[in-house]
Amino acid sequence: MEQHKKYERGIERFVTTGFKVFFMILIVIVFTLLAGYVTMLLWNWLMPDIFGLTSIGYWQALGILVLAKLLFGLGNHSSKSSKSKAKRKEKMERFCKPKTPFSEWKHYDQFWKEEGEEAYRAYLNRIENQKEDGNT
Repeated sequence: MEQHKKYERGIERFVTTGFKVFFMILIVIVFTLLAGYVTMLLWNWLMPDIFGLTSIGYWQALGILVLAKLLFGLGNHSSKSSKSKAKRKEKMERFCKPKTPFSEWKHYDQFWKEEGEEAYRAYLNRIENQKEDGNT
């Protein structure tokens, strides 16, 4: 029974992924065709009047879009920079966060005023004594 459920989940995941891929491809095709049409309309509306250029057809407009994509890339660099920014931010948070929680530090100032200097000198003396005992 367990194997049957696992098999059904695998089939369901495969079909779901297939539908998602199919619809994503369909959406890309529709937006590409729509972008070509909008480019053609804008070109034919502006370029002949402003620069005296001839009107273009749909496939010429789509060719202009493909050429622009090849030459300029149209914004593919943002994902790389956002990934590197997120990675850098995570690294800074990891290295800069305190090793102990702040609740353990709430009496630190008072301790340092009362015993800090004295305790530090005692610590230095203890280290020096250990070095001398180890060397002799």
